[in-house]
Amino acid sequence: MTDFAIEFKKVVKQYDDFMLHDVSFVLPRGCIMGIIGENGAGKSTMIKLMLNLIQKEAGKITVLGCDSDRLSRSVREKIGVVFDECCFPENLKLKEIEKILKNIYQHWNSKAFKEYAATFNLPENKAVKDFSRGMKMKLSIAAALSHHAELLILDEATSGLDPVVRDEILDVFFDFIQEEKNSILISSHITSDLEKICDYITFLNNGSIIMSEAKDDILTKYVVVKGGRDELESLPQEEIIGIRKSQFGAEALIRRQAAPIGFVVEPADLEQIMLFNIRKEQ
Repeated sequence: MTDFAIEFKKVVKQYDDFMLHDVSFVLPRGCIMGIIGENGAGKSTMIKLMLNLIQKEAGKITVLGCDSDRLSRSVREKIGVVFDECCFPENLKLKEIEKILKNIYQHWNSKAFKEYAATFNLPENKAVKDFSRGMKMKLSIAAALSHHAELLILDEATSGLDPVVRDEILDVFFDFIQEEKNSILISSHITSDLEKICDYITFLNNGSIIMSEAKDDILTKYVVVKGGRDELESLPQEEIIGIRKSQFGAEALIRRQAAPIGFVVEPADLEQIMLFNIRKEQ
């Protein structure tokens, strides 16, 4: 068994107006990786490539030890996928959906699906069209977790959900990852969620990897320094990732080891690290 749930090696995907360029990263088994980046950065393209929904121009992708170009049925069975939109027919109810999925997956677990449905308080007698957005996401996640998946791939699965529902779903992800062979890749704009659950963060901008590291290493690497505009401009420019100015002063993202004495210095969160880096690139 390979040590990696997902491995990208110098992957290239070319569109007319966008290019995924030399993307390389690994998701170790038993870990959760968050993918961050603004809209159009290439996050969904990466997910479609690893599922072989679109074809790459160059590079290599392996998923659960299998080349993504030739994913066997047995490997596909071990992948649970949740997109930001519910994919089930709107007129179906839970029992009908479960009956269909039982015929699709060789290792479908009816007991697990019913337990997740109960945990998520999914109504048995309502059609999907009458579900709230949160219920639809819970349904998709319950289905993804009920066929002995070893890898969950989630594309903006928690966006648009209220904090209580998101927290409930994050708890389910924690439970899933307790099995050491299980792994999760989650793309999300909600960086606070990723800070709670992720072991690794991959930051994608304009089709290129800015960083792909352990989350704790990223968070300890940078700080936010606050002060007057002139004060911050006097700092060593090579250590500054980016500066944000306002009429009241300025703040800069800077490497921790270069943090100056006499300034207000605060820990940087993932959102600040992402935004300052994007502004620098622009």
